[in-house]
Amino acid sequence: MLPGPTNVPNRVINAMLTPMINHRSDDFRKLYKDIVSKTQTVFETSNDIVVLTTSGTGAVEASVVNLIKKDDNVIIPVNGEFSTRLADLIDNYGGKTIRINSPYGQNPPIEKIEEAFENNSRIKALYVVYNETSTGTTLRYLSKLGDICKSHGAFFVVDAVSILGGDELPVDKWNVDICFTATQKALAAPPGIAPISISKEAKKYMIENPPPSQYLNLKRYFKYYNENYETPFTPAISLFYAYQEALNIIIEEGLENRIKRHTRCANAFYSGLEALGYTPFAEPGSRSNVVIAVKYLTGIDDKKFRELISTKFKVLLAGGFGELKGKVFRVGSMGEVSSYHVMRTLSAISSSMSILGVPPIKDGLSVANDILSK
Repeated sequence: MLPGPTNVPNRVINAMLTPMINHRSDDFRKLYKDIVSKTQTVFETSNDIVVLTTSGTGAVEASVVNLIKKDDNVIIPVNGEFSTRLADLIDNYGGKTIRINSPYGQNPPIEKIEEAFENNSRIKALYVVYNETSTGTTLRYLSKLGDICKSHGAFFVVDAVSILGGDELPVDKWNVDICFTATQKALAAPPGIAPISISKEAKKYMIENPPPSQYLNLKRYFKYYNENYETPFTPAISLFYAYQEALNIIIEEGLENRIKRHTRCANAFYSGLEALGYTPFAEPGSRSNVVIAVKYLTGIDDKKFRELISTKFKVLLAGGFGELKGKVFRVGSMGEVSSYHVMRTLSAISSSMSILGVPPIKDGLSVANDILSK
């Protein structure tokens, strides 16, 4: 129950047993075209799609190296580990970040972002980490930011690594220029693939201003796909098959149904954990439906607690890191998460609390089951 890598369905695992093919063959071209088309469906976009053989961080870096030049002004809300890393990366590539800081567990008011646009000239882009995995916080006004960027002539870039496929993100409807994710999160596939969508305006800029990079040069990916439906470098072909099957599962379930399932499981987790005595780390209205972060109760040691749950009940939970290390634990509620995963996880947490001498306040399982059964 980690916030990545998540559980992978057997269908997806078995897809990697497909015999190896030549990445310059018609077989691969058919595979890649199908993946691109289905990725557009899941992203809800008609924009160009590039599928990188990298982790999510590779996609993050690709977005920066292809868009941000020296002295470009970039607005970015910072409220956790991953938004901090992204802001640092932009600065390292020569950009100038205008950071809108807010306490961990909170999102800055949208008015602060609007003020940053009004008070600074020549804004190149707004970068947003949609779901801050380190704190279990989701930016709930994302749909409004695309219009703000459009009115100021800025690119809108969304880091959706830990959320796409588990919550709303209609790329075209929300005017997102660049959106990227990673397969090992809500898409429920193995790590190693990072799809990116790029708008026409962003693509034009990237082609006219290629970056000083070879592997992450998106202009090369556009060229190879447009000419031959290929990638410029050897892709992870077995992972492509796995990703294709994960996309098939998402489309079979239906994106709307999938998002409803994630929301229902998240509600059950929050209610069940609160009944046990825990307090969610993120503020109401900012809480993630894919990463459930809660504060530890007095008397529970992080290492002992998670080790007990892992060894005795075979459930893996994530701890906090950075300034939250030892203060919170995190549950990945994404991908193929279902009522089974919710109930088994809450049962393991409740039982471990009793073993450690910190009995639950209420029956969290009954509370969660009431929500799951409606």
